[in-house]
Amino acid sequence: MTAPLDSAAVAQYLADHPHFFDEYAGLLGEVRLASPVTGKAVSLQERQMEVMRDKYRALELRMAELVRIAQENAAIANRFHAWNQALLKSPGGEAMPRDLLDGLVKEFGVPYATLRLWNLAPQHAECWFASGVSDDARIFAASLRAPYCGPNKDFEAVRWLDAAEQVQSVVMLPLRAGEATFGLLILGSPDPERFTSQMGTDFLVHILETASAALAKLQG
Repeated sequence: MTAPLDSAAVAQYLADHPHFFDEYAGLLGEVRLASPVTGKAVSLQERQMEVMRDKYRALELRMAELVRIAQENAAIANRFHAWNQALLKSPGGEAMPRDLLDGLVKEFGVPYATLRLWNLAPQHAECWFASGVSDDARIFAASLRAPYCGPNKDFEAVRWLDAAEQVQSVVMLPLRAGEATFGLLILGSPDPERFTSQMGTDFLVHILETASAALAKLQG
């Protein structure tokens, strides 16, 4: 008695004999398959075309997503470039912190932005960006090894922002010169989804590094 062939054995046979349908070409039109698209019976050739169309649609969607991501990254890069130009035009010194923040707000559409610095040269000790920084805030800033992105958990640093009570999500960037932390840059938004823990941080790291370099000269 001949053992019945299961579907796996048939599939393996066809894979091992790629010329089967060359020899039995008539089967291509005779074999009828149920189409998940139309619900009707179609030939093997028609079903193959449906499969190929599905693959092409998936590839088109993936390509469109890659194009969208590339366009978003290009837009961010252009904003970052414009912000760098604004920093280069700044007269520096005590004007640099305000120019830096204004550039972030303008180029990146950040609703609220501020910063605080410490270990400053004596001539900057009474400036607005040196005020109201507790030891706890300094310790917190030094503990950040990467940008913080996420909800406002009533951080002390968020209270430095205008309209702090409206801020729902924040970015906090520790400013460093070498291994020493000398400041904290805060970005805030009333939108709880604007800054989340799932967002990419590559450009935020670039902002952190650029801001650190621009403000390090204010140190004592």
